[in-house]
Parts: sequence; structure tokens; C-alpha cells
Amino acid sequence: MNLGVLLGVSFIVLLLGYVFYGRYLAKQWGVNLTKDAEPTPAHAQLDNIDFVPAKAPVLLGHHFSSIAGAGPINGPILAAFFGWLPVTIWVLIGGIFVGGVHDFGALFASIKNRGNSIAAIIENSMGLKARRLFVAFAYLTLLFICAAFSAIVAHTFAADVTRFGNVVYNETAETNAITAMISIWFIVIAVVFGYLVYGRKFPLGITTAFALLALLFLMYFSLSYHPLYLSSKTWLFIIGAYIAVASVVPVWLLLQPRDYLSSFLLYAMMIIAVVGIFGLHPTTSLPAMTDNNFIAKYSDFNSLFPALFIVIACGAVSGFHSLVSSGTSSKQLNKESDSLLIGYGSMLIESFLAIIALCTIAYVWDNEVAILASGEKMSTPVVIFAKGLSRMVQVLFNSSETAYDLLYTFFVLSVSVFCLTSLDSATRIARYLFQEFWLSADETPENTQGFKRILVNPYVATFITVGLAMVLGYNGYANIWPLFGATNQLLAALALLGVAAWLDHIGRNNHMIYIPMFFMLITALYSLAQSAKSNYRLLASGGDLWPAVRLGIVILLLILVADLIVNVIFEKLKR
Repeated sequence: MNLGVLLGVSFIVLLLGYVFYGRYLAKQWGVNLTKDAEPTPAHAQLDNIDFVPAKAPVLLGHHFSSIAGAGPINGPILAAFFGWLPVTIWVLIGGIFVGGVHDFGALFASIKNRGNSIAAIIENSMGLKARRLFVAFAYLTLLFICAAFSAIVAHTFAADVTRFGNVVYNETAETNAITAMISIWFIVIAVVFGYLVYGRKFPLGITTAFALLALLFLMYFSLSYHPLYLSSKTWLFIIGAYIAVASVVPVWLLLQPRDYLSSFLLYAMMIIAVVGIFGLHPTTSLPAMTDNNFIAKYSDFNSLFPALFIVIACGAVSGFHSLVSSGTSSKQLNKESDSLLIGYGSMLIESFLAIIALCTIAYVWDNEVAILASGEKMSTPVVIFAKGLSRMVQVLFNSSETAYDLLYTFFVLSVSVFCLTSLDSATRIARYLFQEFWLSADETPENTQGFKRILVNPYVATFITVGLAMVLGYNGYANIWPLFGATNQLLAALALLGVAAWLDHIGRNNHMIYIPMFFMLITALYSLAQSAKSNYRLLASGGDLWPAVRLGIVILLLILVADLIVNVIFEKLKR
């Protein structure tokens, strides 16, 4: 398969999906794409902390950076063992008909419900118990994300050293130290940018240009000056402190400008990738479909279903997106007409990034299979992505190894930045959900009393959330992370259920949600059942306690979901 053709056809399909199906959804749901008479929650509930209107380019940057992370890169690369055809089909169909519907629906429902999360929307349609069940489920999912992304970023920044009188740095340690230094400068630039644009009312375009020039200079400066050679454990505590602050400071000071500026890294990365793939247009040896023997020999997967639809999440559909749409983005949406671009468009851009990731593993496929055949471990998805694109561009322009090294560092930096932006948003949303769990629809943190008032305090909620995430990240998130994929996709099914119930409640067409909802529900439940079976077998054979922990979590999740579904049916029958 020619990778240039694959990328070009995918782009056309996604563009047609946005133009036709996205507008169809807007029409069926009553989204106003032409006249913005009704103020959005960002204006109606302006508090300059969480509710802050943002121009469409700024919010697109925040939303896209938050939902992307490393997901659309990791998933397609890991799923390439099934072949390029099933990965491509699921990314395109999933993005247009499942993920886009999911993200757009959650955003629109939230702006029509005072910027409340999907959990509060569920309460309006299905009752307080359903809301609390959803919050408990979503909060557990976010703890997985916070723990895992904190650990991933900490390992990306980690620069271990060996001391024998002098300090000896290896190449990987230096690359990580450079990435960490640039990331720190990035945060500083974002804070200054937010202060100038929102605090001092500087023009957005000019300030953006100067911020990006400053970032380029500091990236170059950090290649020579990167003194922070710290261990992953040390970085984990630093990151914990950072996300605790990031989750409570006003969104205009850090979260919004940081995500907006980081989106330019993502756009640049995608443009470079498109130039490399189209310019070189290599033919891949990755089969359209692989056989079961190959899958069993070289991967951890047993079969295409349900693994393909669990591993590829962010590039097709991810429950985390509904929490971003209804958690932070709905509180910053300037106009209702922006919701199509932010909610639906961002998902399809992410699907395009997933196809780019597929092209990178396809380009280096022979090399990675040779590594596996030799008995060694496959490179990590981020390394495959960075090396594949860097080598593609190097070969296209016949450039030096120095150019390759600079591109490689840039791609690794970009991915780590997106992990950190997703982590910022996940922590803030988890804080929202922790507060919401203790409140009913007519309550706010300000009008509560007693012990509940302490629990809904944003600083207390943040401390508990970050504390739990750090404990999990420090002591063994990797032992629980295998459950995240199914949990995340089950969250997507429940979010679709919530949007469908709300649309039905207000008398709008929700038929396009049924098939995606039931498909994701069946897929996720089947995956969790497989996990329960395998962990039961591990527990029966003896060993450590992690199989028991995982089995307990699976049972808890299944109980929460069963209770929620029964509650939905009961509420429907009552009406």
C-alpha cells in the first residue's frame, strides 16, 4: 500500500464527514450555526476562573491538545499487528460516526445545561442516583489517566546519571533533560501569554507570534542548557505539585494559553508528517490484514475483536473526550456556532493524526518485525512515531543526521507536551467531578454546609485527587492500566447513553446514537469479561495480589454499570 495514497484518501473521507455528517448532526439536534443570540455559559456564568470565553482558535487549541495526548499515536501503532486495513476502517468510521457524535453531543448538551458535566446532564434526564453512579465511574477512569500520564511524563523527563567522581550522561538522558527543560520554559511562556492577552488585553495574533518565537529561541537555548538531570520518581512529585496548581488557577492564566500554544506544536508536527509522507510516498510491507498466527506470535492480542476497538481509542472514540467536552471546553465556548468545529472537528483532526501514526509504523514495519523476531522488545510507540517521521523527512530531503536528531527531539517533545496538556485537563475535570459527587442539581459549593462544604472545596478536592493519582502512579499504575482501555470505552458508551437520554428528554432526534452506543457497550463489557476471566485464572494459580485487585475493580465497574442501566430503564418506564 502506498502511504501517500492512504493518507490522502483518509483526509478526503474525514473532510466529507465533517462537511456533511457534522452538519447533519447539528441540524437534527438544533445547534445554531448561523445566529448566536443565546449567550453560552462562558458569558452567562463568567467567573474568570473556570467560565472564561475563548476565541475559536484558542479553544480549538485547548480542546484538541487536551483530548489528544499520546492516545492517537499509541493506539494505531499498537493495533498495526492487525494490518493497516482494519485500523484505517475503524479510525475513519469510528471518528465520523462514533467519536465525533460522542464529543459533539457531550459539548452541545453541556452548553445547554449551564456548562455542567455529562454527569449533571444525566441527573436531569435520569435522576440523582444515575448521576452519582456516572461520577463514580468517570472519576475512577480519570484517576487511571492522571496516574498513568504522570508516570509517562515523568519517564519522558527522567535523566538518570552514573556517578564515579564525575557525572556521566548517556544520550537518552540528555534527550530527556532537553525535553524537560523545554517543557518548563513552555509553562513559563504560557503564563506570560495568558497574563498579556487576558490581563493586559494584548492583541492575540501579535502575542501569539512573539510567544512562538520565544519558544523557538528557548528550544534552541535548551539544547545547550538543560541542567535538570532528575530521576523519574523526583519528576513524579514535581509533576504532582504542578498539576495540583494547574487544576485550581484560572483557566486563562495557564490551562487555556498553554493548550493553545501547544496546539501549534501539534499542527507543526502534523504538517511535517504530511510533507514527509506525501513527499516520500513510500510503499509499505505492512499487510492489509495479518493472520492469527502472526498476531499470536508477535503481539499480546488474542483476536481482532474486541482488542482493535479497545486499543484504538482517542483516534476513533474515547470516553475521556466527553469529560473534556463537558468539563472544560463547554465553560469556554464563546459562541454556540463554534461547537461544530470544537466538538466534531477536533475529533476528526485527531482521527487524521491517528492515520499519520499508522503511516509511521507502516514505514518502519520491517525493522520493527525484525526486532521482534530477534527476541527483543518492540520500540515504544512514541519512539516509533518520532523515529519513523524523522527518518522519512531525512530521506526525502537527503539531510544530515543532525537534522534527524533535531526532528526526533521535536517529535518527542511534542508528544510529551500533549501528555502534559491532557494531564492538566484530566486533573481539573477530576476535581470538578469530585465536587459534583456531593452536590445535587440545585446546589453549589458556596451554599453547602458542614462536612460537605469541606469536601466540595476546590483545594480539598484537588489535594485528594492528586494524592490518589500520585500514590497509584508511584506504586503500580502499570498493574491496573490494562483495565483502562475497556473502562474508557465503557465510559464512552455511558456518555452516549447520557446524551441520547437528554436528546430524548428535550424532544430531539437521537436515533443516530443508538448503534454507536450499543456497539461500544457490548465491546467494552466483553473486554471486561475477558479481563475478569484471565485475572480469576491468575488468582487461582497463586502469586501476587494484583489479579485480585484487578478482579475487584472489574466487578465494581460491572456493578456500577448494571445499576446505572437498570436505573435508566426504570426512569424511562416511569415517564
